[in-house]
Amino acid sequence: MPFFSRDNIEFHYLDRGDGVPVFFQHGLGGDAGKIFALLALPPGFRLLSLDCRAHGKTGPLGPADELRFDSMADDLIALMDSLQIAHAVLGGTSMGAGVALNCALRHRRRVVGLVLLRPAWLDVPNEANVELFSFIARLIRYHGPHSALEVFKKSEPCLRIAKECPDAAESLLALFLDPHALETIDRLERIPRDVPNRGRSQWRRIAVPTLVLATRGDPIHPYEYGQALAQAIRGARFEQLTSKSTNLAQYTADLNRCLGDFLQSHFRSESRL
Repeated sequence: MPFFSRDNIEFHYLDRGDGVPVFFQHGLGGDAGKIFALLALPPGFRLLSLDCRAHGKTGPLGPADELRFDSMADDLIALMDSLQIAHAVLGGTSMGAGVALNCALRHRRRVVGLVLLRPAWLDVPNEANVELFSFIARLIRYHGPHSALEVFKKSEPCLRIAKECPDAAESLLALFLDPHALETIDRLERIPRDVPNRGRSQWRRIAVPTLVLATRGDPIHPYEYGQALAQAIRGARFEQLTSKSTNLAQYTADLNRCLGDFLQSHFRSESRL
């Protein structure tokens, strides 16, 4: 398994294919493996994904105060440097979309394309998500992951989200099953309180081809967040995907079709880089 070192942390990443590099980052509590199971890029594109701090096989945890978007974006740029990749398409889902957005704003010369899948952050924290993930963190600290899972299943937030969006509820339950749930609990409290950037006016400075993808009926990843980003980023393409809770196979097909079309339309050869 490939790793690279930075700040006394061994970062795990996955790398598949050849051609135009596309870095795609996972969501809060996810890992690169989930991205690789989800995405199938067209021929001529190279998929890479990094396990962020406090996620997946990356470890040790490192300083808790570095669990923020600036640090995660800098880690991703450091991976590009270690692989001698000067420019790439950057994307991500949920938290990973925030990492990609941060890179596009703070490392503009390194980013030639941007893909934001089901964004869950704008320029201020989503207070409902802050409250939700803080609640989960408190349960894990007090009860331990396994007992906390049973408590959470019966809680009002879980029952409400499960009724509205079963897939979102399943992703929350998975947080309790992570073998490092207690060790990495700070991520649930610190990252939701952070933001990729402050001030929506900065989004208008993004001048690379951008694809924004959203689904309806997901309280953790509001459809309106995707709309807001797409409207503010010049020339951004916005697509609505089938909800994962409605039809996971169709969601996956929609995602790969939209992403493939976007990549082939703008980056058919590495000459664009």
